[in-house]
Amino acid sequence: MGDEVPPEVLDSLQRTAQEVRRDVVRMTYRAGSGHPGGSLSVVELLTALLFREMRLDPERPDLPDRDRLVLSKGHAAPALYSAMARRGFFSVEELRTFRTLGSRLQGTPDRRRLPGVDASTGGLGQGLGIAVGLAIDARLDTRATRVFVVLGDGECQAGGTWEALLAGAHHRLGNLVALVDRNRFETDGATDEILEIEPLVDKLRAFGWRTVELDGHDLPEILRALTGARASTDRPTAIVAHTVKGKGVSFMENTHVWHGRAPNREEAERALLELGVPPAEVDL
Repeated sequence: MGDEVPPEVLDSLQRTAQEVRRDVVRMTYRAGSGHPGGSLSVVELLTALLFREMRLDPERPDLPDRDRLVLSKGHAAPALYSAMARRGFFSVEELRTFRTLGSRLQGTPDRRRLPGVDASTGGLGQGLGIAVGLAIDARLDTRATRVFVVLGDGECQAGGTWEALLAGAHHRLGNLVALVDRNRFETDGATDEILEIEPLVDKLRAFGWRTVELDGHDLPEILRALTGARASTDRPTAIVAHTVKGKGVSFMENTHVWHGRAPNREEAERALLELGVPPAEVDL
């Protein structure tokens, strides 16, 4: 995992990200529910983590020394499930069961049901605290495990998030990386109109975190930031990733409307066409 990513590897990552976006559309359409907007915005972040940065083995999902991932914004589960399936944790065909009765692929991740999920999430504002605990545990056990947590910017309004930020800095958790999906929208509207969190980067730095700001859809930039985080051994790293809610689907972008609304058949077909699926291959 060197600093420079070979062009063929980058191309593979970009193609994977596109497949994940298509899966998100199909999954939420089939289920008739879900959260496409915030799932589409985290695609590159999850692709970079699961396919390049994290040390894991899909055939041994409970490997003690594996890296850990906490999807704090658990409603973005469609993107996580797609990335996990395409990484080899389970069959891509199982994505068809998303949100169906008895499925392992629940609306939010459940570590008791799905091997490879490190934390059950969905209650916003809790994920960073879980990640802090996992990072402390790894240190106490002298494991090389690193912990990654993906947060939504809406949950950065929660007090528990800021308590966890204090704890991460206090314990100087160099094995902890928080990635904030700064797509600027939450359930009811724009985050800055509902409860202002800016200047977010300055606040994270003031709380003692090594902080990086970047384009959350630029894979080379994300990978460089993750490489830099590896070198920070004396304090945790926060990556503020500026993203687009509903990225890749024009009518879903930059609006809260698609935070928790599934597309109908016509909308799903249109979305897949925009995501590069040939008309003859649109499969719902």
